[in-house]
Amino acid sequence: MAGTLSVRRMEAHSAGNVLIAAGGTGGHIFPAQTLAHCLLGQGFQPTLVTDRRGIELGCGRTGLPCHTLYSSSFSNPGLMNVALAGMRLSVGVVQAWFLIRRLGPVAVVGFGGHASLPLMLVAVWMKLPTVIHEANAVLGRANRLLAPKVSAIATSFDNTRGLAGVHRVKVVRTGVPVRTDIVSIRGLVTRPLRLDSKIQLLVIGGSQGSRVLSEVVPAALAQMPSYLKTRLVVVHQCREIDRDKVATAFEIGGINASVSPFIKDMAAALGAAHLVISRSGASIVAELAAAGRPALLIPFPHATDDHQTANARVLVDAGGAWMMHESDFKVPKLKTWLVDLLRDPQVLLAAGHKARAIGEPDAASNLAEVTSRLVSKHGIGQAFG
Repeated sequence: MAGTLSVRRMEAHSAGNVLIAAGGTGGHIFPAQTLAHCLLGQGFQPTLVTDRRGIELGCGRTGLPCHTLYSSSFSNPGLMNVALAGMRLSVGVVQAWFLIRRLGPVAVVGFGGHASLPLMLVAVWMKLPTVIHEANAVLGRANRLLAPKVSAIATSFDNTRGLAGVHRVKVVRTGVPVRTDIVSIRGLVTRPLRLDSKIQLLVIGGSQGSRVLSEVVPAALAQMPSYLKTRLVVVHQCREIDRDKVATAFEIGGINASVSPFIKDMAAALGAAHLVISRSGASIVAELAAAGRPALLIPFPHATDDHQTANARVLVDAGGAWMMHESDFKVPKLKTWLVDLLRDPQVLLAAGHKARAIGEPDAASNLAEVTSRLVSKHGIGQAFG
């Protein structure tokens, strides 16, 4: 249960223990897991710390130690909600204190999200070497709170918004750690489209799924000309609650589609895709660039500080993607856009090459190096001065 400190595996006390805190979404958990495996290969003993949602995403099934702590978002309005969030955070801080005292980490790394706050706050208070990683093009709320206090700030972009000038002395650009199986398809160029070949389309709403993608994409594809519709092969990730509805929509529309709430082998799905339609969370944008796959990005309009639009803009400006705001993401427009795009398959190949050009396949090792240097030097001034 998320309300109690859960230990997924007994781990030995180690002078090289690194605690890695991550919020419970794929955009936080997957990069955290990637860093953990990289640190493990360098002789450290990484331990993941998350919330209930992180456990549901498979944090505890990686072979790495994994703990949950109490925490809660303060974004829900109302005095009672704020009071409950404060109580949960306070309990999480106590749990984090006991966890740090028991494991004696040499460093603590936070990937953002409210679930990372208890551990990072205690680590800062105990004056441990600390690193926060900001995957988005705009500094998140948790990381904004922690930025003045931590030893180092790792970013994915050259000009991450929300960072005060005084903190930039401790900023190191690393990129977003991308799963090794996805990096491994970087060298596999997408098979070029011929007039008779199948068109592989991957639709991703993020680890939480996306209602608007589930509504618009099946309807738009169903209205495409038959000479294109019969060639489509779709892999669509959606919310569990929408699964039957989406599958039925594809079936009625005559589309060959596989619908799932979670894509277990994302590397295979990306490797086969000629085009990806996706939200623009930092993790998926990094995966698209690392894999070199073109995409149509639909930023989530209610993301904090509109950071998904900022994320998408980086890939769009590089020529590796297109962006359509949710207010414009309608069935007729998507259908027309896809028909026009598929008239010239070379456009997709060119966009894939441009996406690959800005990918950061070494991001995990870059972040591991930042962590290792802090452990060795015990201070940002010494490590990066």
